[in-house]
Amino acid sequence: MPTNSITTTNFNDLRLFKQGKVRDVYEAGNYYLIVATDRLSAFDVIMNEGIPDKGKILNRISKFWFDFTKEIIPNHLISMNVDEYPSECLPYKVILRDRSMLVKKAELIPIECIVRGYITGSGLVDYQKTGMICGIKLPEGLVESEKLPSPIFTPSTKAEIGLHDENITEQEAEKIIGKEAYQFIKNVTIEIYTKAAEFALKKGIIIADTKMEFGYYDGKIILIDELLTPDSSRFWPLNEYEKGRSQNSFDKQYVRDYLLSIKFNKRPPAPPLPEEVIMNTSKKYQEALFKLTGETL
Repeated sequence: MPTNSITTTNFNDLRLFKQGKVRDVYEAGNYYLIVATDRLSAFDVIMNEGIPDKGKILNRISKFWFDFTKEIIPNHLISMNVDEYPSECLPYKVILRDRSMLVKKAELIPIECIVRGYITGSGLVDYQKTGMICGIKLPEGLVESEKLPSPIFTPSTKAEIGLHDENITEQEAEKIIGKEAYQFIKNVTIEIYTKAAEFALKKGIIIADTKMEFGYYDGKIILIDELLTPDSSRFWPLNEYEKGRSQNSFDKQYVRDYLLSIKFNKRPPAPPLPEEVIMNTSKKYQEALFKLTGETL
């Protein structure tokens, strides 16, 4: 495993609140401390090897978009400066630097908020079977990677690690979180996606789709988790885009393609990843950061 990747954290002075596929969430006083590791999951299986600097890149991209969208809706970010963290975090400053966020303790709204501007992935499979995605009727004759007439909101359930999220209809989502909350996050998700997609296009990136999460804080809905990263979105290079086929992307598609080439059964245990696949994937993430923000690590 490359020496500059971090796949596990163990902060004895902090209580582990939750561990996700990529992020470890700790309690730090009145806040949560979200640590973006270099873990990578493909087909809902966590790989054994980390992708160097992936967590730092995801953190930086999320911060960029949180700043970009804060006029649309408040978010949970308090600070990314480790020197401002509660004292119990300070023994871990070296690991936390650049790959962590101190955030508000929001109560999670339990649906994945997915917005699609192009047709691909599970949406394409759904459409080919039914002519719809999550109960939304779409025009006939759409092909792989084609731009939709307008972005659509397609919620899903939030599954545990190792299980798949399931697409649900608007009516099913309203039953889970209530009609008023559903309509609010639907409108906000589409507004954020539309603004971000227009910006990214000028930087040479198509944001084909993305997913967001929201939570309640002080009785109001705020944006939480990560935002518009290569892990939560499909980023396609504009100069290579062509409808009717699958696209290259600035994310872990390189890993997925390798796993498909060795006929991986999409179940644990994960096979070892060659060094070339690991380093090329890292380069894809770095390229996404630079194209969007002009920044490098």
